[in-house]
Amino acid sequence: MRITNTMLSNNFLRDNNINLNNLSNLQTQMATGKQINKASDDPAKASKIMQINSDISENVQYNDNITNTTNWLDVTDTALKQVGDVATRIQELLVSAGDAGYGDDQKGAIKDEINQKVGELSQILNTSFDGKYIFGGTSGTTKPTGASEDPASSDPTSKNTQLDFTSTSSLKGKLSVEVSQGVTMNYNVTASDVINYGTGTDDNLKTLLSNITSNLDSGDTTSLTTTDLTGIKSLMTNVLSLRSEVGAKQNAMTSALDRNVDQNANMTEILSTTEDIDITQKAMEYATMQTVYIASLQTSAKVLQPSLLDYL
Repeated sequence: MRITNTMLSNNFLRDNNINLNNLSNLQTQMATGKQINKASDDPAKASKIMQINSDISENVQYNDNITNTTNWLDVTDTALKQVGDVATRIQELLVSAGDAGYGDDQKGAIKDEINQKVGELSQILNTSFDGKYIFGGTSGTTKPTGASEDPASSDPTSKNTQLDFTSTSSLKGKLSVEVSQGVTMNYNVTASDVINYGTGTDDNLKTLLSNITSNLDSGDTTSLTTTDLTGIKSLMTNVLSLRSEVGAKQNAMTSALDRNVDQNANMTEILSTTEDIDITQKAMEYATMQTVYIASLQTSAKVLQPSLLDYL
């Protein structure tokens, strides 16, 4: 077969384009630090890289969920502590009310302070975080409680303060958060959990506080120091139990966060191994390819140098 200059020229251009393309790919890899810069470079590896990036993004969102939930639980624990402090003070007042030496003025002062504590409890149960009421259950934008004067109070000159609650159904709703793929956790304490401190129909905070103020009005010290005092102690026990549950959930969130952080570190390392280049290796490849390209130019220049005039 006769080899013509045209054939040599075409072969030179084709081979030189291949060398230039290889140089261009190496330059892009070294400039970006990535092995894959478009899906066509390696479809299988590109798919794997996209999946790892997606998993890392999901984990980052899970960590944000955990952090926000942990903050919510911190606020909840503080609010429950405040409820416990108020209950402790009411307990002290009930014990004082049973003192036979206390006169009407002193008992009136006790009643006034308990009325103030009722209002304080209402404020605590309406604690909000991030625009939602933490004890509001599924109705997070509606106040769980309110405080108002009892129109049925036996003393018209000194009205009793009572707690008013929203519908029980909305106070029971549990909120959940996804902390990792397929793993969700309930994290809130509802107003219903705090209000209903026992199993009896009358074992709720509204009835208890109403009974206390009514017994103060009537001077029923026996009920104040027995039934009412027992109710307050049950309330305090329930609050301690709720705080224990919140503490357990805080620990669970901490463990979930630690696991996710470790998993993210592992996935980031795998991603780096999959998509990042070895700078030293690529520098050597680039130097070799540059040498090949220059050599091809020099060789082709000598082979293609003769023209038609050389045959005349």
